[in-house]
Amino acid sequence: MISKSIAALKQKTALWLRQGIAPRRLALTLALGFAIGCIPVVGIPTLVCAALALGLRLNLPAIQAANYAAMPFQVALIYPFMRLGGWLFSAAPTQNLNARALLHSSPMVMLSQVGNVAGHALMAWLLIAVPSVLLLTLTLTPVLRRVPAVAAAEGAD
Repeated sequence: MISKSIAALKQKTALWLRQGIAPRRLALTLALGFAIGCIPVVGIPTLVCAALALGLRLNLPAIQAANYAAMPFQVALIYPFMRLGGWLFSAAPTQNLNARALLHSSPMVMLSQVGNVAGHALMAWLLIAVPSVLLLTLTLTPVLRRVPAVAAAEGAD
């Protein structure tokens, strides 16, 4: 009984790992995972990647691997996204977000200012992410077609 359950689990795991492995679909999965991994709000990308993978039937391990590979970029890009967002919305988020003044203000003022900066940074990320996903998908597809294990799944694309 237990050996049948283990065999069924192995079978389901193998199907899950191969899901969405055709070159173009895998390229899209990796591009989405990397772009979403750069969202300038820490903690959100993992949940967004999981929901997207389950909703679009993408390869969950691949999208999460790309998401985790992007984490150093996420941290490095928070400030540039804040600056770009401030420029897009004619605001100076980095100057308005004075940590000392925020700590001495009311919680509602603090949440409002941090929320504005985060919203501006998210809009800047979105502006960059859409063309990045397209460019990464177009670039990765021919590369993945050269990988034998992925090229074998070409018919599923």
